[in-house]
Amino acid sequence: MRPENQVLVVFGSSGDLARRKLAPALEELGEQGRLPERFAIVGLGRAEMDPEVFAGVDAPFHYVRGDYGEASTYKELGEVLAKLDEEVGTAANRTFYLAIPPQIFSVVVGGLGEAGLAGDPADGFARVVVEKPYGHDLESAKALDECVHAVFGENDVYRIDHYLGKETVQNVLALRFANAIFEPIWNRRFVDHVQITVAESVGVGHRGGFYEEAGALRDIVQNHVLQVLALTAMEPPASIDSQGIRDEKVKLLRAVDVMSPEEVAANVVRAQYDEGLVEGSKVAGYRSEEGVAPDSETETYVALRLSVDNWRWAGVPFYVRTGKRLPRRVTEVALQFTRVPHLPFAAALSRGLGPNALVLRIQPDEGITLRFGVKVPGQSFEVRSASMDMDYDEEFGSEPAEAYERLLLDAMAGDPTLFIRSDEVHQAWRIVEPVLDAWQVKGDFPLCRYSAGTWGPRDADLLLARDGHRWREL
Repeated sequence: MRPENQVLVVFGSSGDLARRKLAPALEELGEQGRLPERFAIVGLGRAEMDPEVFAGVDAPFHYVRGDYGEASTYKELGEVLAKLDEEVGTAANRTFYLAIPPQIFSVVVGGLGEAGLAGDPADGFARVVVEKPYGHDLESAKALDECVHAVFGENDVYRIDHYLGKETVQNVLALRFANAIFEPIWNRRFVDHVQITVAESVGVGHRGGFYEEAGALRDIVQNHVLQVLALTAMEPPASIDSQGIRDEKVKLLRAVDVMSPEEVAANVVRAQYDEGLVEGSKVAGYRSEEGVAPDSETETYVALRLSVDNWRWAGVPFYVRTGKRLPRRVTEVALQFTRVPHLPFAAALSRGLGPNALVLRIQPDEGITLRFGVKVPGQSFEVRSASMDMDYDEEFGSEPAEAYERLLLDAMAGDPTLFIRSDEVHQAWRIVEPVLDAWQVKGDFPLCRYSAGTWGPRDADLLLARDGHRWREL
């Protein structure tokens, strides 16, 4: 079903996100016939814009160049929107996409409100899509909410996290709640521990200035990692819709223990990459990257041991790690199950047997892997672990849709299921902020080092080793 007729207004349309993600996603949706029947795009930015960026999208395109803080910019935007309503038939429906730096979110939302462009529900809808990061901490997130809610109702605010648009992330729900064989063992009785990995082989590139303000904990853990954790560990929703799913995610995040400074010291490892070899090429250390201070203490890697204090997961550690300049790009969730209580095989015949594991491969090779024990062909009764794989490309004959295709379509259609609600943001900051606060105490929380092209510092291995576990080999 197509979304209603409307105008998509892209703030920051001359930027990198619009060129790399939004325009290709819209072009693909157009080729599939999934864009609104009467549809237009308005770009808005401060710089000159390449007219070819949205040239492949089947929609009238207009560009408004102006400063985000000037009333004249919004006056011109309003005139363009009124003209499109009349000439194209977009019915006073607008979706505003903020592909801009987070420090000017409030400026743009305030400008839309003062110009009366947020819309009257009697005339048409007005929605706003906000990119991450949503706030710098809990206080700033609440302040941004106050600004946004002065113009848009919460139901019209779409906080985007592109990980939620990935098929494998969404498939967590199908795997758990559409299969009777998995739900009964998805708990502390059968799951020994859970590992979530978000690894990148790239460095910070031209984003050094941004990364100095963010770091791995804010950039990845506060949003991507905690969203994936919530979907993996939440209780069954009353209904598979936006309210049911998001209600359960919030409940799960509320159950994640908040760490004291002493617990941060014991359960969190932060590190920064030095120079090294990635895919055979020598790369610079973080402190040599453009826009990075030579004495920077910003973490490019973080590993945490989290606890979920509820009936289902009490006593089950959740290990999460994310980092830049690791050996390869990979994101996965792995549930490692408890070992069998007794092995009737001789130790020499079962050395290759590991615990059962269910692995959700989020990127780059989307799919699901189940690890279990099998007998090796031959006269002896040797057993080892083997894998059963479900690959999206092989199973369905095509690769999963790009995340921004799904999320853009949902935002234009008014489906908030895969977007983050205000209380989810607050709960995520509640978990992360005590770690950030603890790190402000100099000397108590040292910054470890790791060579680019390795899987992080030795301290991260020790984080699991003290529980008798180790990171999965990827």
